[in-house]
Amino acid sequence: MIPREELPQLCEEMREFILDSVSKTGGHLGSGMGAVELTVALHYLFDFREDRLIFDVGHQAYPHKILTGRKAMFHTLRQKDGLCGFTNRFESPYDVYLMGHAGTAISTSLGLTYGDSLRGRNRKVVSVVGDAAFGCGVAFEAMNHGGVLGRNLLVILNDNNWSIAKTVGALSSYLNKIRTGSFYKRAKKTVHQLLESIPVVGEKLDRGIEDALKLLQGTLVPGQIFEALGSHYYGPIDGHNVDEVLQTLEHVRDLEGVVLLHVKTTKGKGVPGSQERPDRAHAAKPSPPPTTAPKSAATEPPVVVPVNPPRLVRKPWTGWFSDALVRAGERDERVVALTAAMPDGTGVLEFKDRFPTRFIDGGIAEQHTVAFASGLATAGLRPVAAIYSTFLQRGYDMVFQEVVLQKLPVVFAMDRAGLVGEDGATHHGLYDIAYLGAFPGMTLMAPRDGIELGMMLDFALTLEGPSGLRYPRGGAPAGEAEANRAPIELGRSETVRRGADLALVAYGSEVELALRAAEQLAAEGIEAEVVNARFAKPFDHEMVRDLRSRFDLVLTVEDHAERGGFGACFLETLHGLSPGRLPRVRLLAVPDDWHDHASRAELLEMAGLDVPGIVTAVTEEVGMLRRGGGRFVVGLSEE
Repeated sequence: MIPREELPQLCEEMREFILDSVSKTGGHLGSGMGAVELTVALHYLFDFREDRLIFDVGHQAYPHKILTGRKAMFHTLRQKDGLCGFTNRFESPYDVYLMGHAGTAISTSLGLTYGDSLRGRNRKVVSVVGDAAFGCGVAFEAMNHGGVLGRNLLVILNDNNWSIAKTVGALSSYLNKIRTGSFYKRAKKTVHQLLESIPVVGEKLDRGIEDALKLLQGTLVPGQIFEALGSHYYGPIDGHNVDEVLQTLEHVRDLEGVVLLHVKTTKGKGVPGSQERPDRAHAAKPSPPPTTAPKSAATEPPVVVPVNPPRLVRKPWTGWFSDALVRAGERDERVVALTAAMPDGTGVLEFKDRFPTRFIDGGIAEQHTVAFASGLATAGLRPVAAIYSTFLQRGYDMVFQEVVLQKLPVVFAMDRAGLVGEDGATHHGLYDIAYLGAFPGMTLMAPRDGIELGMMLDFALTLEGPSGLRYPRGGAPAGEAEANRAPIELGRSETVRRGADLALVAYGSEVELALRAAEQLAAEGIEAEVVNARFAKPFDHEMVRDLRSRFDLVLTVEDHAERGGFGACFLETLHGLSPGRLPRVRLLAVPDDWHDHASRAELLEMAGLDVPGIVTAVTEEVGMLRRGGGRFVVGLSEE
């Protein structure tokens, strides 16, 4: 190890190397140049082969890359097949995340340290968060949660007063008061000792002293806002004084709870001209970072089995999920349930009662909850995030950045998918196939009944990547026993009713309605085959190929927006097959419009997704074919 007194010289050499390299390759220059001393001190005191270091955002991490064996590759920074411009967990074991968006490091770190505690692992977790990233709402959500979680975490506020441009907002003004004001490290402790030394003379005097203490804290103690959130605040300190940073880190690294260390740095330190314009030091000849996309899993031919119609035993979809989740928790201690302020609505209360340490309520903070789940998965757990379909949209970026991009096995249990009824347009869960289906490596499923929901949850927990499980509001049939069903296999559908005239390919809860419609059609002399699609991604190509070869008419049925939904996936798959005759295809889905509040039954009727609506659509299409309509594809509804 380099002697401590030589660390300032090392910092200067690193700063020169980064400036020379990034001036040639392009990259985010300013943040890393300002974080050199801080990074050197962290690596000097911690062992990040075992401990964990998360930068928010990753372009602060150039010094970290140099110290972790990537100096020889630095000339490839941001080039094809070269070093990533951010931390990248697929590039180095020292990088915990591929972290390119701001605000989530505290959430992910909390999830990681909480997961470590559940697994009996004792290691340090450190988050380095820029002051602009600290202004993200999710960062405060995480600090709020961390203050009561009872886990240890060191959060370093790397305060350079800039993001890409000047940091704005009330937090920036507050930090500026701390930077420029007097610093009384022991003020709060002294006032507490003073209170203890004064005899209490009646309740009024005691209450008055407490009020005086609050006033003094607001005047003398910096970081009061962070203390109010339950963390221990230290600083600000000079982030370019290696010895001061080392001494402070030695003092705080073993403290209990969430510790916030406020470090003042200069963005672009060492970059010519940065003293006057730190924003111009942010990046040098920027170029888009390379990206890679994981390959989709291949699908296999479908299993066709005879299946009985669903039994009419019903209970809420949420209840079926609750039972399945508890069973999963009993079998596997890695299973952890999360929700965003909806423990009752999402059916996780029983799990909470049974396994209180494996239950997380992130509050009305979907971003934080999703990022926290990614931290749990990074720690080796199997998180199930039970979040309404409509509310998962609030955490969309975290689903991509912190879960999908990291290829982590987080299960998203999306209750209230489809038309939810009386809550109306703000709560309809009509877009999850569209907004999740574009992500590489995402598996999307929907059960047709309560038993299959449990089967799909169990299957999702075996996957090594992210998955989404959607189910609607309301009651669900039990269906036949699991022993009588085809097992869940990745990307494979099942045929639940044979027919010779046409095919109804239904997704999720619409399978039950398609089966009932098929029975009515049979009474009219029309035999419909019913396929339980099971998966929207990966899609069952063999099922589509088989239906193309046998039918002139196919209808897809789903409780999702027609744009970007299951039917659209069917059409894409159909057109992607080798040339051949095409059946007539009609998509039965929620029309491309806003849908106000009404009962779920009324909304399904209006959308033509109830049994009479399906029967009507089939008879219309059969009539057209009988009149010589021929084979052709009907796409999405006309504008």
